[in-house]
Amino acid sequence: MPQNKLPLYAIVELLMRLTGINPQIGNYKNHAERGDEVIVKTTNGTIQLSRALVLSQFYKPEDIGKRDLESLASRFRKRFSKAKS
Repeated sequence: MPQNKLPLYAIVELLMRLTGINPQIGNYKNHAERGDEVIVKTTNGTIQLSRALVLSQFYKPEDIGKRDLESLASRFRKRFSKAKS
């Protein structure tokens, strides 16, 4: 894994786990890394992940507990649809 680049599949795996808790999260579209934060855009909105959490998913996913996932899933921000005129 190149230094400073997060593995995409770890982000997608984490989203899959989170979607199991909150189905409204949706599917991966893209992400942006900003320092220690990873902003993930999904089909339904955005969620902010920490770089440490993504790396934990990559190296030792069993260390991420259900409570951690539930807390993270609750921070999902749904995208507002544009009103049709």
